Amino acid sequence: MFVLRNVGKLIFGDTSKESLIEIPQGQLYIVRPLSPKGYSELIFKDAAARIRKTNQEFQYQLVIQRAYEEGEEDLLDEEDGEDAESAALAAERDEKTFLLDEALHFRSESRRGEKVLAWRDLSGDTGDLYEFVCDASTDDAQVQGFELTAIRCQYERKQRKSHTTATTQELGQFTFVDEPPIPSPVHSPTRSPEPLIPVQAMPLNTRSTANSALKREITPQKSRAAREETPRKEDGPTAAPPVAGHPEATSVLAEEVGELHLFDFQSGAFILQDSAVKASIFEVGNWRYWLKIKSQNRDWLGQEIVADINPVFNFEFLSCIFNAYTADGAAYSWLLRYPDEATLLRFQEGLMQALWEQLNELKWNKAKDDDRDYVLGAFQDLVLDDAPEGEEEEEEEEHEAEEVEDDAQKSEKYDSDEEEDDVVTRDDDGNVNSQLAVGYTNDRSFVARGSKIGVFKHTHNNHLEFSTNISRVETPGGKLFAPKKMMLHMEDRNMILQNEGDPNSLFRMDLEYGKIVDEWKVHDDIAINTFAPESKFSQTTGEQTFLGLSRNALYRVDPRLAGNKLVDSELKQYASKNDFSAAATTEKGYIAVASNKGDIRMFDRLGINAKTHIPALGEPIIGLDVSADGRWVLATCRTYLLFIDALQRTGKNEGKLGFEKSFGKDSKPQPRRLGLTPSHVAQFQHETGAPLAFTPARFNTGEGLSETSIITATGPFVVTWSMKKVLRGSKDSYSIKRYSDIVQADNFRYGDDKNAVVALPHEVNMVSRADIKKPTRESIAPASLLRRSDAGRIGNRQSARYKLGKDDIVNSPY
Repeated sequence: MFVLRNVGKLIFGDTSKESLIEIPQGQLYIVRPLSPKGYSELIFKDAAARIRKTNQEFQYQLVIQRAYEEGEEDLLDEEDGEDAESAALAAERDEKTFLLDEALHFRSESRRGEKVLAWRDLSGDTGDLYEFVCDASTDDAQVQGFELTAIRCQYERKQRKSHTTATTQELGQFTFVDEPPIPSPVHSPTRSPEPLIPVQAMPLNTRSTANSALKREITPQKSRAAREETPRKEDGPTAAPPVAGHPEATSVLAEEVGELHLFDFQSGAFILQDSAVKASIFEVGNWRYWLKIKSQNRDWLGQEIVADINPVFNFEFLSCIFNAYTADGAAYSWLLRYPDEATLLRFQEGLMQALWEQLNELKWNKAKDDDRDYVLGAFQDLVLDDAPEGEEEEEEEEHEAEEVEDDAQKSEKYDSDEEEDDVVTRDDDGNVNSQLAVGYTNDRSFVARGSKIGVFKHTHNNHLEFSTNISRVETPGGKLFAPKKMMLHMEDRNMILQNEGDPNSLFRMDLEYGKIVDEWKVHDDIAINTFAPESKFSQTTGEQTFLGLSRNALYRVDPRLAGNKLVDSELKQYASKNDFSAAATTEKGYIAVASNKGDIRMFDRLGINAKTHIPALGEPIIGLDVSADGRWVLATCRTYLLFIDALQRTGKNEGKLGFEKSFGKDSKPQPRRLGLTPSHVAQFQHETGAPLAFTPARFNTGEGLSETSIITATGPFVVTWSMKKVLRGSKDSYSIKRYSDIVQADNFRYGDDKNAVVALPHEVNMVSRADIKKPTRESIAPASLLRRSDAGRIGNRQSARYKLGKDDIVNSPY
């Protein structure tokens, strides 16, 4: 009898409850055909393969989990003893996870009676494959169903929509039938074949390893984890990847001649590749657009125009920087430089037209002139009029020079008598941290994981201390649920919770008793998809009402009403499908509402038409915040933030906010698009393999305080912007900090811009802004390249292979 290893010792365990499909038994190998000895390694003798959802929409994981014979697990624990490395590697040793992306070339094959699943090892050497050899009891239907599920997941990841609309032809691109036969782990070739692609033409993340694979001998004792501990050495400057080909053009939007430069990961600079290239932007049909860059002597680039290319235009240097991606997901950052401003403007308009039409599925010439100007302006490097003058850069970084105690940011243990090896960081319910609410009046943070909520105290020296555990989030009828959204209410005495399975109701939890005491039916026919406080700081008061949004309606909710809680007299309902997604309020109660279409509306009160409508750039808005005085609006899209000045500078309403009076026809508010530079995006994706996906961004906040900072996260990186630097137009206005796992949620501590609460899947940390540094190769680099001595501090801990001690984590077995 085989059992999956009990991962309950580590607080967040296996998420198998979310599995889409499973093959319960097989063996996992890694096969290295290019190794001099044709070396293959048995990773898991007995394992289960499954495909599961992640916390991000349209993202799925292939998971291989080790199984043990009964009693074997206990023997293994005895062998490990208290060895730090063994304990820290336990999670990685027992489970391998892979993001289901087309770069894996996932496929199946029947081989001498064996049924095999295979996929590329993207962090290994050229030609390396993982192979899951199914148990003999596995039938063909199971394997076919597993591969079909993987195909659908890859389609959804690439297209960001359900596979139910996909044609057979569209799904067929993920079958990889042209791949060579899957090599057997037992009969690996004894000689290394020649690389299929010249080494100098390979993407950077495979080039150096391909060279070394032909020179070194890999012994069975050297696991993949051990290889990842060795810093990678890049051989020479970054080389442009090969071009697969170009689709046929149906119409040309722009065609301009300029210089082509490529970002070099080693030197951190753009290196000239060709002094005269023609960059063509053209439509290929079905709202798809293509960028082709070619010179007389070489075909340089072919890239579909999508939001992830992340273009930035700089008119001072007459250049456009953007990202391009290879078939295996590797990111490269390119720069086009033009001879004059007129040429750059023509290229900019062509590229922005293609990007806008692709996102909106609407022709550019049907947009209003001022809307087109707004879109073009958002993608330029701008200095806003209120940029502080004469201030030194060092002034903004004063807090970074402050001495930070070594243990200032540690998450504290909750039981001072516990032994180090008793400390746990996971539980076995298959849930991870998902929601975060930072308190306003009681210095508490609340973290939801499944149907539980952990409560953490903020101490005077910026520690987090486990306070209590609300072990059951359940309706008054006793039905457990995982909160989709939560908001503190009435001086942090209550928590308003939303159950995804009940779109017309909310629930009030009394935090003193730690249980839900009320169910509020909002309306029989109008759902509540999101909600926000009545005003910026109403949560610090006894105010009971708050705002609610459905997809097409904005209204007030009053829990004191009998029956339904929606206030009919303050309902604004739209006939069209506005698809509202987020809302935020100012200190005076002005309201900003955003949508999945990407537009923003500003109201001075409920029940009326918006005073100002800000057009969409194309991407859905997933988060919204507003400064207390209403001057600044901050919207979060997947690949960038939008920072908007709501103050009117000209016309009859000069000095008024867009919340109070409408902007003039020719004076739309000037946006600033905050994003990571394309070169940093390329480095991030070069190191992590993960696409950009920002969490909802927030200003620091507190009554009587000015907003000075912005915080968000993407993947394992926390990112903060200095507002002074943003207003000044500084090129280095953001800082980053890398963690060892994906950041689930983040927010500043109330009344403070120097400390933030960060929720990872397996931990909750307080991080100081002094630990969030300017992005460099070192700060972006993988955890395994960082010094082990830094791993002990929560502020600097990067490596998942560092054994967690009781002073390094928040122990919260809730």
